[in-house]
Amino acid sequence: MKKLFITFFLTATIFTSVFSQKIIQRDPIIENMISEINSDSLKAHIQKLVSFGNRSTLSTTIDSKKGIGAARAWVLSRFQEFAKQSDGRMTAKIDSWTQKADTKRVDVDTQMGNVIATLKGSDATDDRIFLVSGHIDSRVSNVMNRTDDAPGANDDGSGTAAVIELARVMAKAKFPATVIFLVVSGEEQGLLGAEHFANQAFEDKTNIEGILNNDIMGSNNSNETNIIDNTRVRVFSEGLPFFELDKKALSIRSFGNENDGKARTLARYTKEVGERYVDNLEVVMVYRNDRFLRGGDHTPFVQKGFPAIRITEMNENYEHQHQDLRTEKGIKYGDVVEAMDFEYLRKNTAMNLATLSNLAKAPSTVQNLTIDTKNLTNSTTLFWQTPKSGKVKGYYVLIRETYQPFWQKKIFTAKNGIILPYSKDHYFFAVQAVSEDGNESLPVLPKVGM
Repeated sequence: MKKLFITFFLTATIFTSVFSQKIIQRDPIIENMISEINSDSLKAHIQKLVSFGNRSTLSTTIDSKKGIGAARAWVLSRFQEFAKQSDGRMTAKIDSWTQKADTKRVDVDTQMGNVIATLKGSDATDDRIFLVSGHIDSRVSNVMNRTDDAPGANDDGSGTAAVIELARVMAKAKFPATVIFLVVSGEEQGLLGAEHFANQAFEDKTNIEGILNNDIMGSNNSNETNIIDNTRVRVFSEGLPFFELDKKALSIRSFGNENDGKARTLARYTKEVGERYVDNLEVVMVYRNDRFLRGGDHTPFVQKGFPAIRITEMNENYEHQHQDLRTEKGIKYGDVVEAMDFEYLRKNTAMNLATLSNLAKAPSTVQNLTIDTKNLTNSTTLFWQTPKSGKVKGYYVLIRETYQPFWQKKIFTAKNGIILPYSKDHYFFAVQAVSEDGNESLPVLPKVGM
């Protein structure tokens, strides 16, 4: 009996120890912000957007209650209200311009506007910007129809509501880097608002290090297949850089980095951090810039060389996208609030918050990361310089086999170099800077040092 009791005691102790371990390390500040993301708040944002009737880019801009002009003004008012909680760090505006008529989807000169809230970083030496976006315009079956009701609850009321909710929660926080909350117009007419912002950022040499574009991310079911699932969300990303690929192709080919472009690196980061903080959500990486026959506001940024990804629900329902409101053969068509899952939208918004906050709290990336290739060795030597900005506790060295999609090992070091017992011929390596609170920068892959 005594032996049995001791065995039971030891077994219970082991199990208690195992289940009491905190395997996933979460920043309590980020956890607290995520707890403030509210599904009812998101639903209220979308219901208000839907109340403006048709939010087509071509709809009225002078009516105070209907059309895209009224919708933009309301979003601006929400940003301005949130800014009051930011101790002066957040500012908001509408960036307006006139879009000339073309032979495509703009039939008259049109007053355009992107609604922008900027949460200025607290570190004057840190010029990094992280951006989250959604598009405010909606449409029905005919993209030129500017009068019939076009609720746009999910496309892209969901993305716009997520951006508004993120601004509401994050306005009270301090981050070393700057975060921009961007609500663009003109997506359905040809990505016009995103293109306008991306062109300006490129001309101004703005240091945007990550763009999370949210478009159609609030419904849990698909037509045809009838899948219902609110536990998975897709992230689309390019592997090869669109911008100046001809200049980079030789280096990419030499090192086999076809799967490690800036957008793909950001997508991996989003998966790791998003799943760390949001329970019952799998971030599914799709190795494409976007879906077939469709386009998103991340693309103009990708085309200018900025790291940009698209976040979209796992199972799309085309009966509720780009459709006139109607019922045919018992099927209700139209992008309406009733077809959405607001708990799913909450999780997807929380995933955005985790990624943005972890990036903005982290130091900037390491500088001059080099892999030593002077000698034939079965080990690997890496060395790097301290980031330009941010307080650094240390660094994570990331390792994965060349055929693996995700990083397999993370090794911490407080030094600016490391010798690893892994062959440089068999593995990819990267380094992240780590803040005192444990927030990781984007990974950087090494260049060859002779």
